[in-house]
Order: sequence, then C-alpha cells, then structure tokens
Amino acid sequence: DLKSEMNKTRKLPLKKDTRASDSSQEDAIDQWARRRKQFKDSKKCSSTGGSSINSTITEGSINSEDARSVDLGLYAENEDRGFYTENFHSASWVFRGDDVSPDNSPRCLSKRPRPVAIRERTVKIAKGTGNYPWGFRIQFSKPILVTEVDTNSAAEEAGLQVGDILIAVNGTDVTSMPHSEAANLARKGPDILTMIVGSDISRYPNTPRPTCRGYLHKRTQSAILKGWRKRWFVLKHNGYLHYYKHKKDEGKCRPLEVTKLEGAEIGVDTSLGKPFVFKCIPQTGNRIFYFCATSNQEMKRWLEAMDKAVHPVHQNHVWVDVTLHNTTLPPLAIKNPECLGLLHQLDRSKDVWIQHYCILKDGCLYFYATLRSTPAQGGLYLQGYTVSEQSLGSKRSVIELKPPSEEFKTFYLCAENVNENKRWITALKASINKWLPLHQAIQDFMNRPLEETRM
Repeated sequence: DLKSEMNKTRKLPLKKDTRASDSSQEDAIDQWARRRKQFKDSKKCSSTGGSSINSTITEGSINSEDARSVDLGLYAENEDRGFYTENFHSASWVFRGDDVSPDNSPRCLSKRPRPVAIRERTVKIAKGTGNYPWGFRIQFSKPILVTEVDTNSAAEEAGLQVGDILIAVNGTDVTSMPHSEAANLARKGPDILTMIVGSDISRYPNTPRPTCRGYLHKRTQSAILKGWRKRWFVLKHNGYLHYYKHKKDEGKCRPLEVTKLEGAEIGVDTSLGKPFVFKCIPQTGNRIFYFCATSNQEMKRWLEAMDKAVHPVHQNHVWVDVTLHNTTLPPLAIKNPECLGLLHQLDRSKDVWIQHYCILKDGCLYFYATLRSTPAQGGLYLQGYTVSEQSLGSKRSVIELKPPSEEFKTFYLCAENVNENKRWITALKASINKWLPLHQAIQDFMNRPLEETRM
C-alpha cells in the first residue's frame, strides 16, 4: 500500500551530491516519493510580492523535478540583493536627469550643456603591482576628479570611470582634502581600496542582459518516466535558467530547478535523431541537459540568449551600483528622496499586507523593516511601470504598479489613507518619468529640430 511504499522510500540511501548524474539519483527513488515531493513543493509556493522580494534560493540547492532534495539558502548576490530588477535589465534605459522637461534631450544624446546627475556609489579596487597599482589617475582639483582609468586594470574591472568625483577614501572624507593627502590615504591603506565616488548616472544607458521565456521539452533519464517533458523555462538576466511545470507557476511557485549558465557548453545536438534539439552542459557537475524546441527559429532564439548568459558582462551600470550603495545606508541617509513613509505591500500567496518603511529615489523604491533599520530589505526597480489607483478586495484605494509586459510582476501597495496614496502616486509617477527607454529617447531626439549653439 501507499504507506509501506513511502516507508521503503525513506530508507533508501539518497545521495546528497547535486552534481551526480540523473540516472544515479533517480534509480534510488520510486514513483510514490516523487509524487509526495511534488505535492510538498506545491504547498511551498512563494508570493509575487512581500516575501518574494527576499526570496532565498541557492544555486544548485533547488534540484531537479526528478525527486532531489530541496535546501533553501541565501541567493542575494544572484537576485540583485533582494531587488526586483527584471524590467530594468530587459531593455536599455536612459536617465533623463532631475529636470524631466520634454523639451530637453537626455544628456547622453544632446550636445547642449546639461546638469549632471551625480549620485554616490561604493567602488572597491584590489591592489595590483607596479608603480600604479590601482590603475587610475586623479586630477589636482577640488573636487578631486578621476582623469584616467587604465584598460584591463583592477579599477576598470571595479567600474571606476573617468569623470568620477572622489568623496571618501578608506572611510575618510576627501572632499576638502588636498590631492596629495587623498593619494597618501590610498597608498597607506589596505590592499583593498574602498572609495565612495560621485558618478553621473545620466551619462550612458545600461546594457540589456539576456532574458528568454517559453515552453521547451526537456529530456529526462528517469527510470520510470523516460522521454520528454514539456516545461516552462525562464532564462533570467542574471544568467540562471529556471524551469517550472507550467507557465502559471512562474512568480508563484519555486522553480523545479535553477541552473547557472555562465561557462556552460551549449549547442545543437543531432545524436538523438530528433529535430530542433540542443544541449547544455553546465560548468559545474557532469549533467547534460537536452532541450527540444518547436521550430528552428525558436531553437535559435534560445541558443542566442543562452550564449550571452554563458559569456556574461559582469560590470554593473553605475545606477545599479548607486542603488546597492544606498541599501547599506539608513533610510534617512539617502539624499534628497522624492517620497518617504510607511507603505504596505500585498503578499498575494497569503492575502496579507506586509508593512515597510519606504524611500523613493530615482525610480527605485527601497524597503526597510523600520525607520531605523539597516540595511534595506530589498526594493523595486520601477523603470517602465505605470502607476494608478485601484480598488482591491475590501480596500477602496490601493496603488497598482503595473509592468509594460505581463511576463513581469505587478505589485500592490497601500498607504495609511487615501490622501497618502495620492501623495505616493504623484511621487512614483514623477520618479519613474526620469527614465526613458533608449529607443524612445532616440526617436524623440530625431523628431526634434537640430540643436544649435549660439556663439
């Protein structure tokens, strides 16, 4: 009977090494154990709001649907430290500046003098060798400016840019310090040079990272169910491939498996005698994944996206570094916030509202546990989102944050009263309006009369 089968299953010596091949692990697990695990997993679905901001999943800790153990741990680095950033990384965005007048082109497209949008961020550089171990030059000026960054240096790898303003070196403020003293602070300090710099976030657009979604058939080596299973796959901007049993499970349930694609081998496979098949061999482990698409065009779409994930660009856009720097600050230390106060976020899986102390700055909404807590618990990158007042359930007035595409998450927030909701809605719209998709910015620029400079 079922209970006796389950007891037998518990006594089987399950291997804990997630790197083992499919067959070596699946042979030790029978059908009843698999069904029991799938039932448990379905009960552990996480929310699309609230707690999902801090979802904790470790690479390799969520293992295949072919009945391997689930072990949840920290996944902060790979999920942008608790931030929901999917829409930002799906396209190129241009910061229009603090002055969002429609008559002004973004600074990166215009030759007219425009105010720079300086924001603070943290840069850490490992000391090298030679006469210039840090790999950059600074100017004799106040404020102290970075005038040169060596190619392929530690400074370039850390994201330091020409034009950055030095604010602090190894924890010491240098804004009113002579150039020579700031240089001595770096020379006499530790091998990891930590600087707070001011960077212009409007100088360049960000570079999109590969994302891809769709149904694929995945080959399984299960001793019981051999063949191909149709699954919903999601390649995220951080280079991790997630898959779910159904499309509806994305954002609601934990993925059946998470695989890191960086360094993996991918390519078309003809050994199985089936069209539109391609394989993926992750860098860690000895597993081989076989996928089957519905057409040659669909297969090429996945291969192109996966190839970019295999060879990722690790350097962040300066604005991403700014937000990561801000998360380390107390709420009231973030300079010139556009709005702040208590907000409740809907956790849809539990139908409860979770309270955060929130700070809005440059299209990013930061979540803190309380007014005095540090660091931030997480936040939302809001580029491209639309903001409106809606009624939801028993609440007459809530704030709906709706993405431009249904593949991204919708969020619901609620302040203490209707007037507070309206205050937040006004601030959110103005903050989001500071960003434009690059293609729209270029189109607007091309439609304007040619810029002239009077002499």
